[in-house]
Order: sequence, then C-alpha cells, then structure tokens
Amino acid sequence: MSESKKQQKQKLDISIDEQTADGVYSNLAVINHSRTEFVVDFLSVMPGSSKARVKSRIILTPEHAKRLQMALTQNIRKYQSAFGEIKSKEPIDIPLNLGLKGEA
Repeated sequence: MSESKKQQKQKLDISIDEQTADGVYSNLAVINHSRTEFVVDFLSVMPGSSKARVKSRIILTPEHAKRLQMALTQNIRKYQSAFGEIKSKEPIDIPLNLGLKGEA
C-alpha cells in the first residue's frame, strides 16, 4: 500500500475544550489575503451600529483556504437538499481596512 493511501486511512482523533465547543457568534466575515496566507476575521455587528468587533481570526494557507471553500460548498449543497434554498440578500458593501497590507 502506498504511503499516501496509508495516510488517507488514518483516523484523526479530534478533541475540543468546553469554551471552544460553546462557539462564537458571527454575523459578518471579512477576508484578506497576501501571497502566502488568507486571513478570515469573524465579526459581530449590531444592527444600526457603525462599529463591529472581531470575535475570532483564522489564518489559513492558500491550500487550506481552498479546502475550506470546497467543504463549505459541499455542506451548503447538503443543507439546501435537506432544508431548501438559502435565501440571501445582495452582498453588503462595507469598506473595511483592518491594516492587512504586507506579507507574513
């Protein structure tokens, strides 16, 4: 058996602590990127407020960002199969500058 097939058959034992398992609510995500990474900031903004607070920041390699995109696409398809189409309004154009200009 090839080494890559052995790696595919290995199971990943995932654990999660209580605080992380509680999750963090986000109703806005802002994505920036450089040549070497994608930075996804999950924010919470109150309706009518001009301030949003970053609740969590995830930094991904380009390869992992693409894997995330594929996983989201697959899961949205499954969700819509079970519960119907997700209705969404046009994207909100929020001019944001979080100071992410350089490369890591």
